[in-house]
Amino acid sequence: QVQLVESGGGLVQAGGSLRLSCAASETIFGISTMGWYRQAPGKQRELVATITRGGIRNYAESVKGRFGISRDDARGTVSLQMDSLKPEDTAVYYCNAVIFNKNYWGQGTQVTVSS
Repeated sequence: QVQLVESGGGLVQAGGSLRLSCAASETIFGISTMGWYRQAPGKQRELVATITRGGIRNYAESVKGRFGISRDDARGTVSLQMDSLKPEDTAVYYCNAVIFNKNYWGQGTQVTVSS
């Protein structure tokens, strides 16, 4: 079974930065798209950013210019650098990986941005 473990969440003030990381519990081959999603209380889970195996990045309009996604295939990790954080970024952030046409999810890490 595949385990994705997130880290890096926390509490920051508006304008601050956080870096989220996600790592597979073991070496995994065949990871295609990796990404980050988030879910705020009372709202649906939404896409934040994705990155393909070829390095093509896609961002939600609300985070463009502030967040940066990267991956390290050798380590099987994906990271999300979050700068200029806003209170509306507050949510549980989930790591996602598509492996052989299956979706895998991390347990989620809380990001709270205070005003």
